[in-house]
Amino acid sequence: MILIQFTGLSGSGKTTLAQNVGHLLTRRGFSVEIIDGDVYRKTLCKDLGFSKEDRCENVKRLFNVGQDFVRLKTIVLMSVINPYEDLRNEIGQHEFVKTVFLNCSIDNLIKRDPKGLYKKALLPDSDSNKINNFTGISDVFEIPLKADLILKTDLESVSVSTDKLYSFIMENIPDATV
Repeated sequence: MILIQFTGLSGSGKTTLAQNVGHLLTRRGFSVEIIDGDVYRKTLCKDLGFSKEDRCENVKRLFNVGQDFVRLKTIVLMSVINPYEDLRNEIGQHEFVKTVFLNCSIDNLIKRDPKGLYKKALLPDSDSNKINNFTGISDVFEIPLKADLILKTDLESVSVSTDKLYSFIMENIPDATV
């Protein structure tokens, strides 16, 4: 089938769009699996930290799970920050993988901050509540150079981004029509 590897900073809309599109696809009779990085951090990847090596291992584990679902003719929506271009490209070499970049400015993400993570990442170094190695603030996020679809989630509504993503997926599923 197809695996959509989302990439985007925390709060850019990965989980929301995966859930919205997942519902639309399920209503059309497709088998859909959402592989959410936040969920899997509590189970399959609970032994991993936030070093580059651990972040890459996290994405690789999620991709391995996703491949199993693709073999079962399931549409996989892999909702994870996935900050490194080389790893996205490695995964993207598989014919069934498409990369979707949720592009949202840091300023808008700081304003949104649904989990309060940016607030903690921006605390002074002396504050014990500070989050260190926070992607996009104190750790790297490499802008994708080869995204198959870019959604500007700070400039368009959730419904517009959902519709664009749904159409993109439908166009890329063999034998599917919108």
